[in-house]
This record gives sequence, structure tokens and C-alpha cells, in this order.
Amino acid sequence: MSTLQISLMLAGMLGIGFLAQWLAWRVRLPAILFLLLAGILLGPVTGVLHPDKLLGDLLFPIVSLAVAVILFEGSLTLRFDELPGIGHAVRGLVTYGAVVAVVLLAVAGHYLAGLRWEIAWLFGALTCVTGPTVIAPMLRTVRPNARVANTLRWEGIVIDPLGALFAVLIYEAIVSRHQGHTIGIFLATIACGCAVGALAAWTMGFLLRRQLIPDYLQNFGVLAAVLLAFGLSNAMTHESGLLAVTIMGIALGNMRGVHIDDILDFKESLTTLLVSTLFILLAARLEWPLPGGMLWAGIAVFVAAQVIVRPVTVAISSIGSALSWRERALIAWISPRGIVAASVSALFALKLQALGMEDAAPLVPLVFILIIGTVVLQSATSRPLARWLKVSEPDPNGVLIFGSDEVPRAIAKTLSDAGFRVVLADDEWEGVRVARMEGLTTFYGNPASSYAERNLDLTGVGTLLAMSTHRERNSLVCVHYRQEFGRDKVYLLRNLPPQESNGRAMLAGTLLAPPLFDEDMTHSRFAELLAQGWRIKSTRLSATFDWPHFIEQYGSLTVPLFGVDDKGVLRVACAHRELEPRPGWLVIALVPPEAIRVSAE
Repeated sequence: MSTLQISLMLAGMLGIGFLAQWLAWRVRLPAILFLLLAGILLGPVTGVLHPDKLLGDLLFPIVSLAVAVILFEGSLTLRFDELPGIGHAVRGLVTYGAVVAVVLLAVAGHYLAGLRWEIAWLFGALTCVTGPTVIAPMLRTVRPNARVANTLRWEGIVIDPLGALFAVLIYEAIVSRHQGHTIGIFLATIACGCAVGALAAWTMGFLLRRQLIPDYLQNFGVLAAVLLAFGLSNAMTHESGLLAVTIMGIALGNMRGVHIDDILDFKESLTTLLVSTLFILLAARLEWPLPGGMLWAGIAVFVAAQVIVRPVTVAISSIGSALSWRERALIAWISPRGIVAASVSALFALKLQALGMEDAAPLVPLVFILIIGTVVLQSATSRPLARWLKVSEPDPNGVLIFGSDEVPRAIAKTLSDAGFRVVLADDEWEGVRVARMEGLTTFYGNPASSYAERNLDLTGVGTLLAMSTHRERNSLVCVHYRQEFGRDKVYLLRNLPPQESNGRAMLAGTLLAPPLFDEDMTHSRFAELLAQGWRIKSTRLSATFDWPHFIEQYGSLTVPLFGVDDKGVLRVACAHRELEPRPGWLVIALVPPEAIRVSAE
């Protein structure tokens, strides 16, 4: 294969990976499904892509390094200080529940797919995990109630690195046994991986805590350290590198005084790139049709995992929890497999086959069938099931407000009194503290951060009002939540009037959002009006007291803010769309003080 062909093939994979990620975003399904399907179409179905011919001897090292980065990024999100607050059911699912799942999946792999026991145990460890990358898009589509959503979300976050660690340990045991190593050599391999990972984490933590690495080099430095730890550990003791990077991620993520938010953002972007190309490559290596009845064996394992393993695991794990039987039933149905299962299983299969264990070949197709089956079935059926069980949230009519000074607090209090779920988010503690004292639901942190992606509960929320005093951060939050809520559900309260937002101060069009309320309204003007005695007034219109009567009573200076129609849907007044309130609507408007006095008289 010529250099030009290789270049075109690699560029084509990147483009197809991007299209798969984009399609997943549009239809709100896990991207792994489209990536695997793209790889199967390019590889075994059409024969366009041959990874072994394309990369040759580089295939194994590339897959190894990519999986090392993926495992590090996943383990970096495990925070021990968050574990005590995740609830009884989640603790059960990620501890003894995970052990039950591993045992039952191993039994299914052995008796239904014919895997030898040591490969079956590895299969069980790999497929007991659900990850945030598959759970998050499914929850956005299913929209279960808060208890179900939080249980599934935290299970994915915690079990992702723990499951990976468990799978690595089982793999190390298999390799040691196959190579005739003693228990002492196996323990030495584990100790070396842990030591190298801990040392690498301590070194990076020391350098980052003392700002010995400039900001623009921190991501580069951490990536280099991860790959160096992986290679060094493998050189010291065979096959201990994956354990080293997993330990490094867990240790670095739990160090005090080390800020890793920017590192997490970089690693998430890098992982998206690696996953997009890696899964296409791995799926393209599958044989089609699958040999020896492997397809039916995989379907049998999938059915067992769906209707036996998961329900039994949830039933045991949730004993004594506050979850209702309806909530447990939905949790028992939702368990999509994701990145860790696919990437690590493919790498382990390659390594075990290189060691002469040809019976490890069925590992990858079994895992891929389980991934595709769980994602497709659960994505198609979970929303109707949640509605039937009556544990789904209504349409996302709640509001996320960015900002915590007197203006967003006044808006949040009014919308909350009108019956909407309102979450007020900001990383300025004083405003958040006051909002909490006023009884508002708050989130302390930047709502566009990776921390918010893991911890901000957006159940029932579908509209963003960016109202902070930080102009650029308002725009970035709007851009972030366009993907979550849609372009028509994101609004911005200006910090500068239109006549001043030109030239050098003008933001790019991609950073703009519809301005709240009217063309001249700014954050400072809203605050000044509140200081002058203007008040937010909520009034129910009727046939005898319609919108013209409201304006007549409160004056033409009245500023419409929101309308709630007769179906309970929130309508936001903005400069690009004028409200037209009708009888039966609840109107929320900013009215002048003299009109309030006249109305009171």
C-alpha cells in the first residue's frame, strides 16, 4: 500500500469518525454505536478497510497506546471524596453488585458461547461496566426521574475505572498463568504497575502543584507522562502498563491542590479523537459472517445479560435502598456497554492471541455484539418503558440560570414560584451562598466545566438563561448548552448595549445567543431598575383582563420577561421574538414602581 493510499485512508477514517460523532449528537445516541457500525461496513462488509495491511506492525502499539490514554482519562474522573454521597444502591452496584455481574456474565460466556473459564472471567470483568459516554446520551433521551438518573449516572462514573482495574488484574493473572509464572511473579507485576503509576502521579502532582510547568505545556506534559509510565512499566514487568496508567489516573485525580479541569478537558477531546479512529479500526478487523455460530452465541449471551444478569444484579444491589420497584425495574433494563469494554477487549484479544491463545479470538465479537445489542435495544425501548412505569420526567421545561447576583436570583425566585424547576449555577461562592439562603436550588461551579458534566443534575431542565456579569463566560456557556438544549432554548442577558458591542468588543456570530427581554436590556440596566423599585410581577390573564389591559394598568414602560401558556410551557421574551400573551397565560413582567403603587391603591 502506497504512502498516498495510507494518508487517504487515515484521513478518511478521521472524517468518518467525525460524521459518526456528529450523527450521534444529532440523534442523541451513544457515538460508539455509529463508530462500530461504520467500522463493520468499511471492513468485513465492503472490504474497503484492512487495518492489518494499513498499519502493519504499528497496529498493536497504536492500539495499546490509545487504550492506555482512554483508561487514564476514565480513571482520572474517580473521586474518592464523592463516593460516600452516591447512595446505597450505587454503592451496591459498583461493589458486590459488580462482583455478581462478573460471575453471572462469566457463566453465560462459558456455557452459552463456549469460552474457556479464564477467558470467560475476563469477558465478565470487561462487560460488567457501563460508562458515562454511553449513559449520558441515553439519559438525555429517556429522561427518567432524578433518582433513577442519578443512580445510573453515578454507576457509570464510578464503575468505569473500577471495572477497568478489575479487568486488568484478571488479564494479568491469565498472562502469568499462561507463561508459567508463579504467584510471586504475578504479585510483582501488580506491585510494579501500582508503584510506577503512583510515582508518575506523585511526580506530575508535584510539578503541577508548584506551577513548575507552564499552563500551555501542562496537557502535553501529562500526556507524555502517561505514555512514559505505560512504556516504562511494561519494560520493567511484562504487561503491567495498563495497570500503571489506571493507578496513575486514580491517584492524580484524588490529589489535593492539583487542578486538573483543563487536563480533563484536553483528555476528553483527545479521547474522542482516539475512540473515533480506534473503534473503526477494531470493528473493521472483525470477520463477517462470524465463524462457528458465534453470532447466535453472542445473541444468547446478550439476552442472558439483558434479562437475567442485570435484573439479578440490580435486585441484589438495591436491597434496603429507597428506590421503588418501578425505579428498580427501569435501572435493571438500562445497562449499555461502552468504551472500556470495546477498547480493552480488543487489546486483550490481540495480546492473548500473540501469546498463542487462539481461543481468545471470540472475545471481541462477543463484546461488540453485547455493545450493539444493549445500545440499540435500550435506546429504542427505555423511554416508552419509563413512561409505562411512570418514572419519567415530563418534558424538560425547567431552567438553568448562569449567574448568582441580584438579577439572576430575582429571575430564579420568580420562575421557581411559578412552578418551574430552576437551577442557579455559578462559581462565585458569595452569590451562591445567598441564593441557597433564599431557598433556591444551586450548583457551585462553572456549568460548562467537566465537573458540571459529572455532577450537575439537569433532570427536567431544558432552557438556559446566561445572566452572569462575565460577558465572555456567558457566551461560552451558551455555546456549550446549545448541544444539550438546542439553539432555540439558549438565551443571553447582554452586558453591553448593542451600540457598544461593535468593532473590537463585538463577539463572533458563533458565540452569540438571542438577547433576553428587549433590544436595550442589559444586566446593569436590569439591576438599576430593581434598585429603583421596579418589581417582577406575575399575573394570570383572562378574557376580561388580557394583555392590552395589563399594559394599560402597569404602563407602556413595562418590560415583558416570560409567558407561561395554557399548557404550562415557558415562553421567553427576547429581542428577536416578541411575546404575544393570550387569555389563560401567566405573564411575568418587570413593572415600574409607580404602577405598583397605583395598583395597590
